[in-house]
Amino acid sequence: MEIKKNLKSGEFLVADTDAADVFIPEEFNEEQLMIAQSCRDFLAMEVSPQMAELEKGNRELMKSILKKSGELGLMGVSIPEEFGGFGQSFVTQMLVAEASGAGYSFSVAFMAHCGIGTLPILYYGNREQREKYVPKLASGELIGSYCLTEPGAGSDANAGKTSATLSEDGKYYILNGQKMWITNAGFADIQIVFAKIDNDRVLSAFIVESSYPGVVIGPDEQKMGIKGSSTCQIYYNDVKVPVENLLGKRGEGFRIALNILHMGRIKLGANVLGSAKKAIEDSVRYANERKQFGVLISSFGAIKHKLAEQVIRLFTCESAVYRVSRDIDDLTDTLLADCGDTGRASIEAIGHYAVEAAILKVAGSEMLDYVSDEAVQIYGGMGYSAETDVERSYRDSRINRIFEGTNEINRLLVSDTAMKRAMKGDFDLFGKAAGLYAGLDNLLETMAEGDDYYGEKSTYTGNFKKAILICIHGAVERYGRTLVHQQEVLNNIADMIIETYLSESLRLRVQKLESLKSDLTVYRDILDVNIYDAASRIRKSAHDAIYAFAEEGQAENLVRAADTLTAVRGVNVKSARRRIADKLIEDNAYKF
Repeated sequence: MEIKKNLKSGEFLVADTDAADVFIPEEFNEEQLMIAQSCRDFLAMEVSPQMAELEKGNRELMKSILKKSGELGLMGVSIPEEFGGFGQSFVTQMLVAEASGAGYSFSVAFMAHCGIGTLPILYYGNREQREKYVPKLASGELIGSYCLTEPGAGSDANAGKTSATLSEDGKYYILNGQKMWITNAGFADIQIVFAKIDNDRVLSAFIVESSYPGVVIGPDEQKMGIKGSSTCQIYYNDVKVPVENLLGKRGEGFRIALNILHMGRIKLGANVLGSAKKAIEDSVRYANERKQFGVLISSFGAIKHKLAEQVIRLFTCESAVYRVSRDIDDLTDTLLADCGDTGRASIEAIGHYAVEAAILKVAGSEMLDYVSDEAVQIYGGMGYSAETDVERSYRDSRINRIFEGTNEINRLLVSDTAMKRAMKGDFDLFGKAAGLYAGLDNLLETMAEGDDYYGEKSTYTGNFKKAILICIHGAVERYGRTLVHQQEVLNNIADMIIETYLSESLRLRVQKLESLKSDLTVYRDILDVNIYDAASRIRKSAHDAIYAFAEEGQAENLVRAADTLTAVRGVNVKSARRRIADKLIEDNAYKF
């Protein structure tokens, strides 16, 4: 039997993937679906009825609901059984993140606790730290938070000024400084705090209990959205942190912070799926109730366009989310066999897929913004009323483009990290790029198409990758080491990479669905529209990059190559979108 080859992060740019090797949501087993349904039932019974009260900033209510979720076991999905959890796969963890995503600001508090508030101790803590804190965090007895951002250090995390100095008796680190935008700060019992020891250049991490003398919690911030989430500043005034609460090694904090951010980005990519599905269901149900000119607005072509586009963008993002989730599970198993430590193996696997993490963060947050915005539009004037869930969805969605590193930072990470991984020798990006660049004339002569439907789609995404490689080679040749300062060009390349990864993930999902579903018409419609639209977006990004880096006389040939590589068969997008919308309208729910 042929063994599946696990691609390295970013390697999809130069390698093909077999549809049989990807995981798709249609393959969830009964246990996974039951866990997800438990999350949805909890939201329906415990969260939704109290959302209005939560949005008044009721800290105690939020904490009590979080504790209930812990008592039901929802907080222990990613925690090994030896520490009081269920030790579920990363795919299952992502499904829970998705299911909880429909919980608005509760979801923010829940995900912050289960992810960045708990997992740093599981992943980087020693045996004693894990045994002391993780079981209580898994049960909800303790609530966690993550304290990285400072007033002068947002995207540049290592610029933080919070300091830690060893006490004269060597028993404590004396912590001084300030953190801001800390989720769950108003009621968290445990804080993962990043600070520099003495004159260190890089951060270290500490487990700080909120009850320690000198820890001062500020009032809740008044925010545009996620109003039920407690977000505060925290001040540290000569806080004595026991030396045994140093998390990981001295100076390892920056690595911890980066890897935890990778995890947060990937899980945000799943979390927004649940938010988007809720907004789509709100959209179609309203469209199926609201009449204008004597007919339901769901019968109008303009509304069908919106509903279909909501589905297409969500379904495409979902395909990418679970594709990389299985990749992480596979790599975790490989690393675990080598190191024997589940925590370290898990976070190293997550951290490895930094390119895909940034892709999912950008694509997912912008997909949700689109879906929420169109939900309000479908509601019309009612969508602007605080009486509706879509108004809350619109407000709450906006933070996701800022969370876990802004989308501007993450776009730069997509292109920069892919190139750095290639420079390390993870895969041959630059050799293939140079070969394509040298053979531009051959590209211009022919544009091969596949033998069948999926072969054709595979050819298209393969050509998109070639367009990316040509732009990378041209940009590196022109700017060399100074490319890092050409953020517009890096963003153009990042957008091409994001679109390509999404389209390829969608194609692989639909192709694999052939063996699971008898009627694929609507799913092929989703793929057709996505590829058709992605091609034009990739072409525009390629043109912008080429005109920025190409020397005089070069641009014409490069643009012609980009045009050739982004040429796709025409699609009747009106009819395709209507078929997609008609299924949604008939089901009166998201059942894709």
